[in-house]
Amino acid sequence: MTDCCLDDHAAAALSLARHPDYRVLRRLEPVERFQAPLPIGNTRIGVVLDVETTGLDQENDRIIELAVQRFRFDDAGRIVQVGQPRVWREDPGTLLDPRIVKLTGLTNEMLEDQVIDESLAFDILSSADLIIAHNAAFDRPFVDRRLPAVRGKPWACSMAEPDWLELGFDGRALAHLVYQCGWFYEGHRAENDILALLYLLAHGLPGGVTVLAKLLECSQRPSYQVNAIDAPFEAKDLLKARGYRWNAAMRFWSREIAQADRTGETAWLMSEVYAGYGEPALIPVSACERYVRA
Repeated sequence: MTDCCLDDHAAAALSLARHPDYRVLRRLEPVERFQAPLPIGNTRIGVVLDVETTGLDQENDRIIELAVQRFRFDDAGRIVQVGQPRVWREDPGTLLDPRIVKLTGLTNEMLEDQVIDESLAFDILSSADLIIAHNAAFDRPFVDRRLPAVRGKPWACSMAEPDWLELGFDGRALAHLVYQCGWFYEGHRAENDILALLYLLAHGLPGGVTVLAKLLECSQRPSYQVNAIDAPFEAKDLLKARGYRWNAAMRFWSREIAQADRTGETAWLMSEVYAGYGEPALIPVSACERYVRA
């Protein structure tokens, strides 16, 4: 495509963007940074991560594609440097479900004899002050099982932790959030998803803060995992309606709550669930323990 054509397309896009009846989406492109670094101030290392797997069973399914990308951010949540993406495929040793092939675009032939570079993956993930995934509750158990040497690192979830409605968005799917920022990409491939996540984290919000800054606030807040151990069977509907999830391995209902909600949640459980017979267990949770499968 000639420079003239590019200029014409840019002019057309600008014209459409100015019209209230149109919205222009631009394709995501690799970048080296989103904001210029400040002359002074601290920076930390983050890693965005995404996995494609053979299925949803975190105990038995396996990673077939792992993508990671390191970036550097400052105390204001500004992304001042972006590293090279690293993508590995891995042969699961079994044939893929046709639905996984259709969803990911990966085939048995593409995965044959492929393996994750454990040494390089460890170097990148172990250097992170924070690992970010857009559904960390799904991704982290797979990564912890495949790369146990990086267990214990702090994780944040860009899907679950920010209050997206409060931030001016609707929905929380990655592609939908990125669309609302004015970008589009081809989803369901790990490398594309981590690039989209970087763009989302760097997106500026009203007041001059970034999405990453808001996520860091959420990640650093103390919270508790409430385990409704030995809760009566007949309380299951109450617990489910309140957001508790059943832990089949440990056989109890649990949920995570903010520190400020500790007293109220305990009072509710004692009144509505236990009725004086027993009590829940409350376990402090930090970013290092969050999203670890029990």
